[in-house]
Amino acid sequence: MRILAVGDIVGRVGLDTLKEKLPNIVKENYIDFIIVNAENAADGFGLTEKMFKEILSLNVDCVTMGNHTWAKKDIFGFIDNKHIIRPANYSEGIVGRGYEIYECKGKRILVMSLIGRVTMPVLSDNPFYEAKKIIEDNKDNVDIIIADFHGEATAEKAAFAYYLDGEANIVFGTHTHVQTADERILDNGTAFITDIGMTGPKKSIIGMDIEVSFKRFLTSIPEKYKTAESEGMLCGVIFDLDNENNNVREIKRICC
Repeated sequence: MRILAVGDIVGRVGLDTLKEKLPNIVKENYIDFIIVNAENAADGFGLTEKMFKEILSLNVDCVTMGNHTWAKKDIFGFIDNKHIIRPANYSEGIVGRGYEIYECKGKRILVMSLIGRVTMPVLSDNPFYEAKKIIEDNKDNVDIIIADFHGEATAEKAAFAYYLDGEANIVFGTHTHVQTADERILDNGTAFITDIGMTGPKKSIIGMDIEVSFKRFLTSIPEKYKTAESEGMLCGVIFDLDNENNNVREIKRICC
C-alpha cells in the first residue's frame, strides 16, 4: 500500500496547485490513500466549506487541521464530516474529531491529528498522552496508525516520533511549511519525517507575501499577513508499506 501525505495547503495558489498536480502524482506513484493538511487553505488561515469540498473532489481520504482550525467560522458547519480531523488534544467536548478510522484495500487505517505545545497556543491535553490513549483504545481494531503532528519545534516532533516508535506506523510533522530532509525509519519500525513541507506559492515567505513579511521583521509593527501570488509548488511524502506486515519499507519525499 502507498500512502501520500501532502503538506499544508496555503491559500488559493496552494489549492489550485493541489488540483493541478495531485492527479498525476497519484497515477504515477500508484497511491492508495491520501492525507492533506489544509489548515492554511483559506487565505492562509483556516478552511472554508467550499474549499473542503474542492479537496474531497480530488479523492482525498482525510483532511487534517492545526492551530488555525477555527479561523473560518463556517468550519462549524462541516467539522463533523468524517473526512476532516482537528487536533485531538483540544479540550474534551470540543466539536469535531481528533482521529478517524478509514478503510482502504482491506486495511483499517487510523489517522490522528495532534498539535504541539512548544511556542504554540498551549492546549489543555498533552499530545503525547493523548496519542497513547488513542492507540491503546484502537490498536486491536486497526491495521495502520498514522499521526500528523502539527508543531513548531523540531525537537518536540522528534520526541513524539520516538515516543510512539513501534506503536504508530507513520509519524509526520506539519506546520513549519519547510520540507525537511530527515526522513527515516526508527529502530522499532515507525516511519518519521520532521516536516512534509508546504503546498502553496513558491516565491514567498512560507506561503506569505514577501513585502508584508519584510514590514513585520524590519519595523516590529504588526502587519496583517496575506498569502503570496506566484507559481505554486506541492510538497509531500509517499510512504510505501508492506502489505503483509504493514511496516513502512520506503519513504519518498516529493516537491514539485
